[in-house]
Amino acid sequence: MEPYLVSEFRRQAQARRAPAYQHLRRTLQHAIENGELTAGQALPGERELGKLLDLSRVTVRKAIAGLVADGLLLQRQGAGTFVAERIVKSFSRLTSFTDDLRARGLDPRSTFLERGVGEVTPEEAMALNLSPGAPVVRYYRLRTADGVALALERTVVPLAVLPDPALVENSLYEAFAQLGIRPARALQRLRAIAFDAEQARLMGLPEGAPGLFIERRTFLDDGRVVEFTRSFYRGDAYDFVAELQSESAP
Repeated sequence: MEPYLVSEFRRQAQARRAPAYQHLRRTLQHAIENGELTAGQALPGERELGKLLDLSRVTVRKAIAGLVADGLLLQRQGAGTFVAERIVKSFSRLTSFTDDLRARGLDPRSTFLERGVGEVTPEEAMALNLSPGAPVVRYYRLRTADGVALALERTVVPLAVLPDPALVENSLYEAFAQLGIRPARALQRLRAIAFDAEQARLMGLPEGAPGLFIERRTFLDDGRVVEFTRSFYRGDAYDFVAELQSESAP
């Protein structure tokens, strides 16, 4: 890997005039895109990279910080810097954000931007099959893993299902489990979006950065809708997959 980094850094420096940290940032990005650095692989330390490329630690740190903000690298306190793994989320299984991240050895966290009880809106009433004026619990959360922003989520749950907003500390589905609620199935819709200025600010991304919008309605066995969630995922961190089967011949 070291010979590749040296040669690519020199190529970047010769190709354009720019600050050294930008050359290093592009070098590391190209190394990831070309498979020289693979998902989960640890980067050389700042001191080692600086010595290899004759750069100061401040320069190395600035280049790495930019790639962490882009979601290409992850920093784990006391362990080092690693190439981020794209999160593969199946559309064939009903799992939560927390389950998906923990299954990959990551530390999922939620920052509540809004949390409270209110009156259902017409759109929410249709999605949740509720009567006009019914009370609901609303959450607006920034979802992160190992300190990196991955998604923004707006979730609405009938108050009759979740009687106290404080029951959700990190995972909605863990709160459901504590109440003996077992979601059985969900309907999801996905489309590509561009983050607007406010969303981009919260996610630490440039305005217009690509993302994925997912709308989910979750049902119990008896057909009741217990969740209406609209999620905005960063497009550079997620792959969504679904298993497709052909219909049996008549």
